Amino acid sequence: MSATDHARLASNRYLTDEECSHIEVNQDYARATGLGRVLVQVCPAGVYTLHDDGSVGVEYAACLDCGTCLQVADPRLLRWHYPSGGAGISYREG
Repeated sequence: MSATDHARLASNRYLTDEECSHIEVNQDYARATGLGRVLVQVCPAGVYTLHDDGSVGVEYAACLDCGTCLQVADPRLLRWHYPSGGAGISYREG
């Protein structure tokens, strides 16, 4: 990511819903299939981490709400929705 990209991200507003994650990974399915690695590979924000046991860590507060993971993940692996109550990211520049 370039310095310009970082500057644009810094100008965005993040509001985290501390009570509820908007991302849920089916850990049993991730461990059984190994498909958690797909989430790790495609997420531009680095929200997902793959653990040694095949489970997937989720840092939902870092999510850019781009929906990339939702587009590539098996529906049995990932449950994702926009954050509630105005939480999430507000882009200030295109």
